[in-house]
Order: sequence, then C-alpha cells, then structure tokens
Amino acid sequence: MDIKKIIGIALLVAGTLALVYGGFWYTSETHNADLGPIEFQVTEQERVNIPVWAGVGLIAVGALFLALPSRK
Repeated sequence: MDIKKIIGIALLVAGTLALVYGGFWYTSETHNADLGPIEFQVTEQERVNIPVWAGVGLIAVGALFLALPSRK
C-alpha cells in the first residue's frame, strides 16, 4: 500500500474521531506532598476541545490523499 493511502486513511480516522468526540481529556498533577508515610496528591482533569472545522479539514485532506493517483 502506498504511503499516501496510509496517511489518507489515518487523517480520515482522526477527523472522524475529532467530530465524534469533540476533544480529549488529560490529567495533570498540580500538588504533591509527602508527610512521612502519608502521601497527598492533587490531580486535575482538563479537556482540550477540537474545533469542528479542524475535524472537517482532516477529513477533507484525508480524502484528497486517497483521491490522488499513485506513482509507479
């Protein structure tokens, strides 16, 4: 399989996931305290929103990669 086809499929999948989920969550550690045998840890979950135009753009570029003719 041509590398352009693989990139096209990956972009299509990434764009579809961006449209379906709209973003992703990650956890960041903000505070950490060690008091002898006791450990305290504070974590915060944060969300990164992916704009709709970015998901549509990924799908469009992926379709373009799939539509390009392959060289031989």
